[in-house]
Amino acid sequence: MNPKRRSSEIRRREILSAARKLIIRKGSEHLTVRAMAHEVGLTEAAIYRHFRSKREVLLFLVDDILDTLIAEVERVSETNGGVIERLARLQEEHLSEIEQRRGMAFLVIAEILSFGDRRLNREVHDKLAVYLERVSALVVQGCARGEIPADVDPQALARLLFGMIQGLVTLWALDDYRFNLSAGYRPLWDFCRRALETPR
Repeated sequence: MNPKRRSSEIRRREILSAARKLIIRKGSEHLTVRAMAHEVGLTEAAIYRHFRSKREVLLFLVDDILDTLIAEVERVSETNGGVIERLARLQEEHLSEIEQRRGMAFLVIAEILSFGDRRLNREVHDKLAVYLERVSALVVQGCARGEIPADVDPQALARLLFGMIQGLVTLWALDDYRFNLSAGYRPLWDFCRRALETPR
């Protein structure tokens, strides 16, 4: 690889890392080009050489976040055990990642929505759709194996699982991250699990 290009990619990763740290420490409303420049030790002009705008930084962050979520689905899908057990494991992995990053994924998505940028929203929507499709595929597998009732809508269940985490993370952030996220999620998952395991 061209050394100049490699250096540029390293610098971009440093800027994205700085953006993550700022969101975790101060919230997405404090993510500015000036703050990123200060965090990395660059000028604002240097930031603009690597990213055209704060919008582009957020888009790269969302790509990274959703790529991580998708990779978690694919990894859990290939493990042993029943599908319901694997869905539980997947939620646990997501919650662990969210707790480590203090809900950054959802803060970034909320920040993007506040932009009112339709093109940006569509890009995030399309990436999120890939994630939901991967979860849906796992549910389909559970239906085919008789572990999940055949009348369960795989897409609806995938959205429900995502929505439960999203809603809980919102409450967690509003409570200044004071309650245990995993403990808060457990009764929601238990309710969902009982519904899936109830004979039709």
